[in-house]
Parts: sequence; C-alpha cells; structure tokens
Amino acid sequence: MTARRNDAARRAWCLYDWANSAFGTTVMAALFPPFFRQLALAAGKGEAQSTALWGYVTAGGLLLTALLSPLLGAGADARGDRKRRLAWSAGLGAALTMAMALLGGAGWPAAALLFTAASLAFSLSIVFYESLLPHLADGAEVDALSARAYGLGYAGGGLLLVVNLAWVLKPGWFHLPDAGAAVRLSFVSVGVWWALFTIPLLRRVPEPAGSGAAPGLGATLARLRATFGEIRAYRDLSLLLLAYWAYNDGIGTIVKMATAFGSELGIGLTHLIGALVVTQLVGIPSSYLFAAAARRAGARPLVLGALAGYVAITVGALFLRTTAHFYVLAAAVGLVQGGAQALSRSLFAVMVPRHRAAEFFGFFGASGRLAGVAGPLVFGLTAQGAGSSRVGVASLVVFFVVGALLLLRVDPAAGIAAARRAEQEAGWTAAS
Repeated sequence: MTARRNDAARRAWCLYDWANSAFGTTVMAALFPPFFRQLALAAGKGEAQSTALWGYVTAGGLLLTALLSPLLGAGADARGDRKRRLAWSAGLGAALTMAMALLGGAGWPAAALLFTAASLAFSLSIVFYESLLPHLADGAEVDALSARAYGLGYAGGGLLLVVNLAWVLKPGWFHLPDAGAAVRLSFVSVGVWWALFTIPLLRRVPEPAGSGAAPGLGATLARLRATFGEIRAYRDLSLLLLAYWAYNDGIGTIVKMATAFGSELGIGLTHLIGALVVTQLVGIPSSYLFAAAARRAGARPLVLGALAGYVAITVGALFLRTTAHFYVLAAAVGLVQGGAQALSRSLFAVMVPRHRAAEFFGFFGASGRLAGVAGPLVFGLTAQGAGSSRVGVASLVVFFVVGALLLLRVDPAAGIAAARRAEQEAGWTAAS
C-alpha cells in the first residue's frame, strides 16, 4: 500500500510539469512575445525597439523572482506549507493568465505589468514544486523522476500548444471571429489547464514536515543570510549554483526570446508556433533518453553534452535566414533543453539537505532567475545596438561556455556526502 501511495504521489508531482508547461509554451514562448510586440508597434515603437522592450520586461520579472524566491522558500520550510504556497501561486498565475485576454490596443505597459506578475507567480510555484522532489525519491531515482516530469511537461505543453495553434490558424472552424480572438482564448485555456492539473499534486503529494516555528520577517532575513553563508561552505553545491546561474541564463533567454526573434526576421506566427511544437515533440523522448544515459554516465557529463549543443545552436543563429533554418534550430533546442534542465534539477536535489529543501531550492530558483536578468538584458541591448537580434542570440554563447567550465569543477559525490552529513547533524531522517 505504501509503495502504491508513493507511486501515486510521484505521478501527481510529475503532473504539475504537465500543468505549468502550458504557460511556458503557449504564453511565455509562443503567443505573448509577438502579441506584446504588436502592442508596442501599435504604440509607435520600432521593430528592434519592440523586441528589446520584451527583453527588458522579461528581465524585470526574473529580478522580482530572484529577490522573493529564497525568502518565501525559507518560510515554507519553517511552516511546512509548501503545497499551500504552491496552490496560491499557481492559482494566482492561472487567474492572471486568463486576464491577458482583456489586453488590446497600444497598451503594452499594461501587458508588461500583467505578464511580469503572472511569470512571477509561475516561477514561485516552481520553487515550491521542486522543493518536494528530494522528499519523493533518492539516488538514481531522482534523475528518472525529474526527467519523467520534464517529459510530461513537454507533452502537456505541446498538446495544448497544438490546440491553440489550430485556433489561431483556423479560427472559423471554432466559431471564432479572427486570429486575435483565438490568441485571447488561448490565454484563457492556459489558465484553466494550469489550475485543473495542479489539483492532483495538492491532493496526493504529502507535505513534508516543517523545520520549526515560522520566523518573522527579520528572523527570516537573518536565516537567509546564514543559509547563503552555508551554501558557500558547501563547495560543490556552490559551484553547481554558479554554473546553473550561467548556463540557465542562456537557456531561459533562448526560450523567452525565440518567437520575438523569429517575428523580427519575418517568420509568420504559424511557423513560430509550429517550430515550438517541434521543440516539444523532440523534447519528450530526449528527456527520457538523457535520464537513461544518466543512470550509466551520471548527470553531470550529460548536462555538459547538452551545453555543447547549446553552443552550436547560438552560433548557428548567426546563419539563420529561412523558416527551414528556424525549424532546425527549434529541433536542436528540443534535443538538449529537457536533458539539461531535468538533470540540473535532479543533481541539485541530491546535493541539498532535505530538511531545508525549499530554502535551498529558493536559492536555486533565485540563482537561475537573478542570473536570468543578464541574458535578456544582453540580448535586448545587443539587438538594439546592432539593429538585429541575430547577434543578440549569438552573444549568449558566453553563458554556456562559462557554465560548462564551472560545472567541470563540481564533484557530485562530495556534494551528496556533505548534504547527508548536514541532515545527520540536524537529527533529520526521511521519516521526519
């Protein structure tokens, strides 16, 4: 019975990737960037300036997430209410996403505020979600579970994206007046999807025990300062955070800027969304293949291989001229993206003290988001300065090279041993 309950909890946990990926694909990657650009263009902004504005908006949302993630993660550990916080952030994010259907005209500032709030809720929900991973599996099972969730995320996000693409391409088939109405209906569908598929996690995944009485704001900030010092004392965990800081910045920027980049090059919305569907379809088997390979080679070498793939993608963007080229790059992203992110998450999960998982995952999320501010800013400034986004994409190669060099210095076995020692010193066991 216990094994069945554990399996049900793991399936429900994985399903949240299916739930939230709809926001990542339909909103963040596919429809909102060109939608935002159209609002900016309607307000008299130029082509490159509109693309750059999107980069700045993205950077602002990432900065807010980076500032709030560790603070809220520490509170979740103390109170033992990760699921409640996940419910609030996912519910708010779903509601804000549905509200995007009300945007129109030249109202790009309102669109910027709404997207920033929704993406903040999205990112915070993932902090609480990922902090549950170390409590659901250990050892090699963590790689498999993380990759399984990413595979479901690709499938769920891709499935709804295909439906949304059909609405946008053939609005008349669905009794919609035009493509604009289809885009707005797509935002509503993402909110409903996100909320609906969050329910299994809230019902079936057990809430790990809190680590103590909930501290006040001052005590929480003091604890965060202490945790930051402790993270630095974990040599390999610190190096992993720095590496993730660098390369996830590049990954996130490619995801968020891809359709704005393609739109500037004259690629139509149909092909932009079609390329994202290709990314999702390739990403499903790729995530599982990376997990299978990690059982034999370990997570770190596979992440390094994925980063080499990203170097080739960013350099290849310099030569992008046609729609076919865009599809090739989209398939290449699908090949490496899921493996890089799933195995980074699982590698971090086995190297954190489990009794403080939300707090440490708050720093994990913050490191990715705070560093993620740099990528869109570099992209935006480069695109604006050069008058083209091609050079902006190519400039991201530095994030992958630096991340790979730092990751080469990480010793996963030493990091895992340090985490288990911390648990023993705190008197924490898996049964706590």
